[in-house]
Amino acid sequence: MKIGKIIRTYRKEKHMTQEEMANRLGVTAPAVNKWENENSLPDITLLSPICRLLGITPDLLLSFEEELTTEEIALFIQELNKKLKTEVFDAAFQWAKQKISQYPNCEQLLWQTALVLDAWRKTHAIPDGQPYENTLGSWYTRALESDDETIRAHAADSLFHFYTAQENYGEAEKYLAYLSLQNPERKRKQAFLFSKTGRQEDAWKIYEELIFSGYQMASLLFYSMHQLAAQENDLQKAKLLVEKQLHLVEAFDMGKYQTLACQLEQAILEQDASAVCTLVKGLLENVSSVSHFRQSPLYAHLDFTEPDSISRKDLQKAILESFRNDH
Repeated sequence: MKIGKIIRTYRKEKHMTQEEMANRLGVTAPAVNKWENENSLPDITLLSPICRLLGITPDLLLSFEEELTTEEIALFIQELNKKLKTEVFDAAFQWAKQKISQYPNCEQLLWQTALVLDAWRKTHAIPDGQPYENTLGSWYTRALESDDETIRAHAADSLFHFYTAQENYGEAEKYLAYLSLQNPERKRKQAFLFSKTGRQEDAWKIYEELIFSGYQMASLLFYSMHQLAAQENDLQKAKLLVEKQLHLVEAFDMGKYQTLACQLEQAILEQDASAVCTLVKGLLENVSSVSHFRQSPLYAHLDFTEPDSISRKDLQKAILESFRNDH
């Protein structure tokens, strides 16, 4: 780890501004800023004063080891779990804290250690937990500064659960910003927060949107897999996929039309002319159920865009034309 990162990490732990640190060392704030951004290094005569000011050792300040390897972190977490099972919580916590002090900018270590200790603290009802809670929260927050997007996402997720466990929903919501707006998990978490803060209508709407979009994605995947099975002439696999899709249609209240459409693909694949004719006839008779889901209580809070005006006769004609062109 670089000297600048060490200075920044421990300065923040002391709740000290760059200006305050500069004043105490007799340098300018821009000088401290340059150290932390690794644009320059402190004068050698300042190393000892910096260590005393930040409460760290010269060995730590001058250590250029960036972070532990994945294997070393895994071994450390394994040892931490052993200590939690065989020693009192505080002993394991202090042992972990000492390790963190040696690698304060190893964000993977910070996040995983905080996660293990936080989970143990909650599941074993550790008393007098406020000091532990404060430290664990700070570790999660420091991991959030990682350059690694995966670590940032993990840390944000942990902070979301950290604050929802405290029923501090306003603070928890801040960490949703680290997830993509299109991420279903961000939407689900937002709905959860709405449900806890008196915005039930908004929560229902998000949950229903997720259900509907989830059906669309699952249906598309089943269809694509059915096409792949057809290419490989695997009729048994294709039939299984249709059966699964039929369960999906029923579970998500998609209606008779979608049920028949699923069965039609398999009948065509099996070259069952009688079944194909029966199913096409069924589709023509059930065109009015294309939007059956609009009446489902599963989507009661959604405002669906009205489809373009088209008569039942026109829709039937379109189905026949499509069938003739494709088959």
